Amino acid sequence: MRNPERGIDFPQIVFTLMLITLLIVACFWVVQPFILGFAWASMVVIATWPLMLKLQSLLWGRRSLAVVAMTLILILLFVIPVALLVNSLIDNSAPVIQWATSGHIQIPRLEWLNEIPMIGEKLYSSYHKLVAGGGGALMTKVQPYIGRTTGFFVAQAGHFGRLMMHLGLMLLFSVLLYWRGEQVGNGIRHFAFRLASRRGDAAVLLAGQAIRAVALGVVVTALVQGVLGGIGLAISGIPYATLLTVLMILFCLVQLGPLPVLVPAIIWLYWSGDTTWGTVLLVWSCVVGTLDNVLRPVLIRMGADLPMILILSGVIGGLFAFGMIGLFIGPVVLAVSYRLVSVWMHEAPAPDEDPEEVVEELAEIEADHEAQQKSAE
Repeated sequence: MRNPERGIDFPQIVFTLMLITLLIVACFWVVQPFILGFAWASMVVIATWPLMLKLQSLLWGRRSLAVVAMTLILILLFVIPVALLVNSLIDNSAPVIQWATSGHIQIPRLEWLNEIPMIGEKLYSSYHKLVAGGGGALMTKVQPYIGRTTGFFVAQAGHFGRLMMHLGLMLLFSVLLYWRGEQVGNGIRHFAFRLASRRGDAAVLLAGQAIRAVALGVVVTALVQGVLGGIGLAISGIPYATLLTVLMILFCLVQLGPLPVLVPAIIWLYWSGDTTWGTVLLVWSCVVGTLDNVLRPVLIRMGADLPMILILSGVIGGLFAFGMIGLFIGPVVLAVSYRLVSVWMHEAPAPDEDPEEVVEELAEIEADHEAQQKSAE
C-alpha cells in the first residue's frame, strides 16, 4: 500500500487519523461536564485579569493574597447575588405563572383616549371596533403562549442545582486560572502559534479582546443597571422587586435597558396615589437609564467594540442553547467568532470597482464563452 513515488503509507495515515479522532472524542467525553464552567471561568478571569494584577501589586507582590482577594470578590459580588436572584425567582414565580395562565388577562379599555383633544373620540372608537372585531379572540389565543413563555424562562432558572454546580466549577477554575494565568495564556498562544503561526497567535489575542469587551461592556453594565434599578424598586415598595430585577438584567443584556420595567412601575405608583415614591423612582430611573451611556463606553474601551445585533443574538441564542449560563457564554462565542472572521476578511482589500462594471465584465466573458462553443460546433 506504500506509494512507490512519494513513499506515502495510506493505511498508516488512516489509522493515525482514526486514533487521533478517537482520542479527541474521548477527551471531550471526559471533560464535557466541565466545559461550561471552564468557559465561564475563562471569561471572568480574562475580564478581571487587570484588576488581579493591580491587587497583586498592592499586596506586596504576593500572588496568593491577590488570588484570595479575587476569590472573595467573586463570591461577594457574583456568586452570592446570582444564587440569591435565582432562588428568589424560583420562590416567587408560582404566583406569576398562575396569574398568566388563569385567564385574568383582559384587553384594557383605554378610557383615557377620550380625553385627548380633537382625535381622542376617533381613537377610542377605532380601538373598540378593533377589539369587538376579534381582539378578545386574539387575547384568548395568545393567553396560553404567555404562560408557556413565562414558564420557559422560569424553567431555565429552575435548574438551580445545575446552575449552582456550574457556579462552583466557575469559582474553582477561576482560582486555578488566577494562580497560573501566565502559564495557561502562554500555553494557549503556543498551541495557536503551532497551528497557524503568527495568525494563530493574533487570533488568540483578538479572542481575548472580544471576551473582555462582552464581559465588561455588556454583562457588567447589565448587572449594574439591573441591580441599581432593583434597589430603587425595592425602596419604592414595588411588589416582586426581585423578579423585576431579574427581568431588568435580561432587558439590559439584550440592549433594551431597564426602562421597560421602571416606567410601568413609576406609572403604577402615581396611579395608586403614592406620588412621593413615584417621584423618587422617576429621578432614580433617569439616573439608572442613562448610566449605560457613561459606563459602557468606558468598559468597552478595554476590549473591542461589537455590533449590538451580535450581542442580542448571542444572549437569546445562548439562553435557548445553554440555559441561564448561556446569557453570558452566548455573546462571548459570537463575539470571538465575529472578531476572527472580521480580521480574516480585512486581510484582503475591499473591492473598489463599480458593481455594474463587474456585472458587465462577467456578461462579456460569458458571451465570449458561448461564442467559442458555437464556433467549435
